[in-house]
Amino acid sequence: MSQNFSTLLDFEKLHNTRDLGGMQNAEGRKIVSGKLIRSGHLSKLPESDSQKLREMIDTVVDFRSDEERRENPDIILDGISYRHFLLEDAVNAGISREQNAMRELVKEMLDKPEDAKKYICNMYRSMAESESIRKQYAAFIRLLLDDHEKAVLWHCTAGKDRAGIAAIITEEILGVSREDIIADYMKTGEYLTNDVARLIAFIKGMLKKDGVGFDDATATKSLNYLFSTEEEYIEKFYQTVEEKFGSFEKYIYEGLGLTQEETEKFRAKYLE
Repeated sequence: MSQNFSTLLDFEKLHNTRDLGGMQNAEGRKIVSGKLIRSGHLSKLPESDSQKLREMIDTVVDFRSDEERRENPDIILDGISYRHFLLEDAVNAGISREQNAMRELVKEMLDKPEDAKKYICNMYRSMAESESIRKQYAAFIRLLLDDHEKAVLWHCTAGKDRAGIAAIITEEILGVSREDIIADYMKTGEYLTNDVARLIAFIKGMLKKDGVGFDDATATKSLNYLFSTEEEYIEKFYQTVEEKFGSFEKYIYEGLGLTQEETEKFRAKYLE
């Protein structure tokens, strides 16, 4: 079976920045390259990465919370439009990487790996169920329908969960098979392996300074569940969509409120 993944782009710091272009749908049509790019946050970038972004994109979509954006603001590049879509329920569920929220979350989950996995599964369920989140994703799709000279780049903090769901919705509308969507989602864990390892080391150091004792192997397992990818997570999203709406197609039209005309325009715009 041929591989059908988004294309990892060559950046110095942005290790999970990918072009959906080239992914093939069930009809054999391919997503147009250089138009749909997913990423992690764009703070503290070297000039080489900034220059590549200037050449590549004209719009940045930020799915992070206000606090995340204050702690790690995106670099501001001349000539690029910035849009913020706040996934409020997801922030309340603890998905965000705000330092204080993250500190409390990991303390609670540090010795309970299965609870950590269940926590993220529940978060994916909430992203499918929440009306306010669906409205934000619908607004994101409609932004993609606007005219853009270059690519639109969307991101959260790591580019895994909130940006990952945005990619899933985009790929579903464009007719990519679920098998390929899940395989591409799982690539995030591969591309972020080193970043997650550094984050886990940082968190362990932070907790030791706080005087928190923990079993190292158990803590590593819990933190990997919190910050990396598991197939169970995306399957929980799909399962919830199908339980609530009956099918992903109905989620697109009834959940997101998109019209047939909008999805047809979307496919015409982003498929070759």
